[in-house]
Amino acid sequence: MRIAILDPAHGISGDMTLGALLDLGLDPEWLRALPAALGLEGVSVRISDVKRGEIACRKVDFDIPPQPHGRHLKHIAAIVEGSSAPDVVKRAAMEAFTQLTDVEASIHGTTREKVHLHEVGAVDAILDVVGAVWGLQKLGVDAVYNTPVTLGDGFVDAAHGRMAVPAPATIRLLEGIAVRPGPEGAGELTTPTGAVLVRVLSKGAPPVAYTPVATGYGAGSRDPAGRANALRIVLADAEGAASAETLALLAADIDDLGGEFVAGAADALRAAGALDVTLVQTLMKKGRPGVRVEVLCALADADRLETLLLTESSSIGVRRLLVSRRALPRREITVTVEGQVIRLKEVTLPDGTTRVKPEWDDVQAAARTLGRPAPEVGERARRAAETLPL
Repeated sequence: MRIAILDPAHGISGDMTLGALLDLGLDPEWLRALPAALGLEGVSVRISDVKRGEIACRKVDFDIPPQPHGRHLKHIAAIVEGSSAPDVVKRAAMEAFTQLTDVEASIHGTTREKVHLHEVGAVDAILDVVGAVWGLQKLGVDAVYNTPVTLGDGFVDAAHGRMAVPAPATIRLLEGIAVRPGPEGAGELTTPTGAVLVRVLSKGAPPVAYTPVATGYGAGSRDPAGRANALRIVLADAEGAASAETLALLAADIDDLGGEFVAGAADALRAAGALDVTLVQTLMKKGRPGVRVEVLCALADADRLETLLLTESSSIGVRRLLVSRRALPRREITVTVEGQVIRLKEVTLPDGTTRVKPEWDDVQAAARTLGRPAPEVGERARRAAETLPL
């Protein structure tokens, strides 16, 4: 499994991330064409080779014509959804901007719909976020991890005035993620855009063992003496190693909601991005029968799914725990059975062997079309997967 390790020992921002990806081999011409792919006319991309702390880095700058003062989330969604990016890239990018918007709304005591994104909503941030997510996908990265995030110190001037470092949005986005302050006199090292990329993309601390393949450095705008203002990204292979990731477990006990509504809430949570939703029969006080709803999700999704659980159910309280999950490396493959496309999930076991399981929805649809039993179609899909090249 190909992984990327974000190493923000000197901070992280969107342009630093793009620079590091270019240094890892991302096609510069692809990045130069990104504004057009997003329908952003008049934007040009400058890529340069620079040094930060005597380390050779790639530097990315965007030349942008005058833009609106700010954009609502719906305007950003229209740009992202109207692009030629793959669906998986669109989903991750919009999750990042939704997180940014919700954090800004919380900090300023308003609603998502009323928030104007300033710096983070500008064209450069749209290019940074979509470019980083899409660039990782083009480099074949299956999973992203991070080392502790260095924040910086001092003050930063933003659209809402002078603020202490880390900026309110930055530290809110990094809740639940290992960080460290300083160094003294560094200024802002991690921006809100950099913070949301870590929050949305990273599964947490890197695997215990991995094999480095390549290292890339992306330069920040400043070049301070005695410190490399650059983000390092390590590409590595972690084949056969089950990775540990920190997730959130949300739980609510319900005894006053009909079964069909509980099931509906579970379906809504799954559709909204929960990794798993489990319904467990339980006994409440005074012997009343009840249902425990357990939601497993990424840390970045916890606030949003917690709100959804409270909205879609009759629960008046949700418990949240941090849990560690050991996940086997996996990938999605596709085969055809008599012209019907079927997706399969392939996982790599600790001993290096693999196993596959067809997606039931695809098997069921193919079985209906072909007029054959679903078990027969599923078995044929498994046999077809065995003939695919590694």
